[in-house]
Amino acid sequence: MAQNEQNRPVPPWAGEMEEGDFISYAPTYEAGKYFHLFHQGKYRDASGTELKYYCYDPDEGADEKKRLPLLVFLHGTGNSLVGDLCINYTGAEFYATEKYQKSMGGARILIPVANEYEGEDGRTAGYWSPEYLEPVHALIMDHIRARQDQVGPVFLFGNSSGATFVLRLMDNYMDDFDAVIPVGSAALPDDEVLDAYDAKGKYLFFAMGRRDEFHPFEETVAPRIPRLERMKHCFLYTPEWVRNGDKGVASINFGVEMGQHCLVNPVHCNLLFDDGTPMDERLPDGMTGWIARTAAELAGEQGVQ
Repeated sequence: MAQNEQNRPVPPWAGEMEEGDFISYAPTYEAGKYFHLFHQGKYRDASGTELKYYCYDPDEGADEKKRLPLLVFLHGTGNSLVGDLCINYTGAEFYATEKYQKSMGGARILIPVANEYEGEDGRTAGYWSPEYLEPVHALIMDHIRARQDQVGPVFLFGNSSGATFVLRLMDNYMDDFDAVIPVGSAALPDDEVLDAYDAKGKYLFFAMGRRDEFHPFEETVAPRIPRLERMKHCFLYTPEWVRNGDKGVASINFGVEMGQHCLVNPVHCNLLFDDGTPMDERLPDGMTGWIARTAAELAGEQGVQ
């Protein structure tokens, strides 16, 4: 353990690491460097529900005739209470950078924000729930309409409770979305809905650590793996250890150890370590490479140039 980490809490799984492994107590990237790339706005749907949102549009120098993927990122519980840092906590910040944009061939980004608040008991209230489905869907669709023919496939990202929410968005509005990337949620659709994914040509990138502190993997996810593997377009990313860019095992303690639940941090690193090697050998060019390939496949299926 590094000298400046000696006073950190020792996670309960420390003795289970392989020889040569080490604990990494924070992501290796700097949060907030690219917040200036995002525009902040407010949206009111027909029912009067108002939502804050952030968006990134790579319009400067972009080919206006090219349909770019739209990446919609949904944050986890409590993440809206940290102001602009919410951009980072969704995993979206670095997807607006020149490097990630080039790897994807360009993409637009939308980040809806829940109307969260701290209740009298000190707990977060107002987080993503079924009541948000209609207004968030309306926000996404109006965002697309405002860009007319400049939006291609729509990818739904979600972190933690946001991951559960994007799965429910896909359940309810499947014809409007193309791919869903839930990170850190065990709330998988039932087999009938997965059948609809296949029938409609939808893509699922399911990401969850096998040591997730909030969702017992062997109980909640493992029994569904065979069914997921039979899907036409399903990528399973279920690492034994969640790691940061420095290749250390991730430990984040906010009064409860949750480092293995925070798989969104490696996703923010594009599923590549800081030295450029992939966190999964099946993804040599990371998450952005998977997005680019999936967008190309969808464009081919839909006959879009």
